[in-house]
Formats: sequence, C-alpha cells, structure tokens
Amino acid sequence: MATRRGPRFKECRRLGVNACGHPKAMDRANAPAFRKKHKVSDYGMQLAEKQKVKAYYGIFEKQLRNYYAQASRSEQRTGDALITTLECRLDNLVYRIGFGNSIRLSRQLVSHGHILVNGKKVDIPSYQCKTGDVISLKEKSRKNETFKKNFLGAAKFKLAYLDKNEEGFAGTLLRTPERAEVPVEINDQLVVEFYSK
Repeated sequence: MATRRGPRFKECRRLGVNACGHPKAMDRANAPAFRKKHKVSDYGMQLAEKQKVKAYYGIFEKQLRNYYAQASRSEQRTGDALITTLECRLDNLVYRIGFGNSIRLSRQLVSHGHILVNGKKVDIPSYQCKTGDVISLKEKSRKNETFKKNFLGAAKFKLAYLDKNEEGFAGTLLRTPERAEVPVEINDQLVVEFYSK
C-alpha cells in the first residue's frame, strides 16, 4: 500500500496551511527564508489548492483525479461534492473522531485492523462511510494508552455531522457533511478549474 512519506512540516509551510494538524507545523512559516518573493500565476494558485487537498487527506494524484471525476458527475456543485466525498473516507473520519492524532496515524490504524465499522473490521482506508455508520475502536485496541489518550483528548473536533461516544470508544456519522462545516482551508473552485482544463 502506497503512503505519503515526505516531510510534513515543510509541505505545510510551502502550502501556507497546517494540513497535518500538528501544533508545531507552522512554527517557522513566517521566517524570512519561507516568505514568497514572487507573484504567483493563476495556474500556480490552482496547483497550490490542489496540493492542499492531497495534503489534508493524505491521498495521491490518481486517487484525487478519480474523486474529481466522481464529483463532476454528482448533482451537487463539483467542489462541494469533492470535499464532502473525501471527508467521508474512513481514514479521515477516524482522524476527525480522534482515534489518531494525524491523518497518517489514522490511516495506519485502519490498515492494521484496529477499526470496526458497524461492528465489522474494515481495513481499507478509502472505504466510503455512509450516514448512520458507527466507527469504533476494536476491544483489544482500547487498552492501548496512545489510542486512549488521543480519543479522550480530541476535544478540538466537535463537528455537527459526527457524534462521539466516549464510553463506547466510537463515533457515528450522523449525516453527509455540508461544505461549510468541513474544517479545511481549501478554495475548491480553484481545484475544479485546475482539473477542468
């Protein structure tokens, strides 16, 4: 299984957003060495927004192209459909619920079989969750101090479309998220423009 292994903090500084969710990711963002000294073209801005999507969700170019093709066939606005589809990926919801403190750890939790969806083990990070799906941590994995600390300390993700059950080590996708509720700093219209050329 392919994973993104590049330097996360450097990518965040280059894109200008804390895509990995680490509190120290943007510490050096305002240093003189990282200030942009030239004007960015329209293509450059579109490319940067596309790269942000890949960084936020930990996906590769081919996957993003497939998601875009799927979103362009949707009845929704293409940009909204793209972001809400990505938001409902299993690895992302595991991150939002708080089992992992980063998208990379959340992806690893899924692929290593620590996560259950409606009581059944699902080890595919790109699995598309549906409304009403209950995502929980496997009974044996609940004893792991790192997972427990992440889950109980993840108060930062209080999202209207997710319900968190701390006693049952679970979270429920209440409904499809609306674009305005998704906590990512992306101009999805520029992503649509990039792919529609």
